[in-house]
Amino acid sequence: MAEKVCAACHGADGAKPSGPDQPILAGQYYDYLVKALSDYKSGKRNNAIMKAFATQLSTQDMEDLAAWFSTQKSSLHFQR
Repeated sequence: MAEKVCAACHGADGAKPSGPDQPILAGQYYDYLVKALSDYKSGKRNNAIMKAFATQLSTQDMEDLAAWFSTQKSSLHFQR
């Protein structure tokens, strides 16, 4: 599934990005993740790598990814 592609930069569960310029996805708000993916797809957010991945995703794919990543545990849970 698509979350395996995401794992290359954001970590297997979205909690351990491979670099400081990649955000933690695990525990992020569902609606934020859907909006971010939609914005990458439309070009409102500018990142060539994310745009390339997001353009391949359907709305359902984005919702599924957001649902999965939003339920994963990360340090974001302790900041809320």
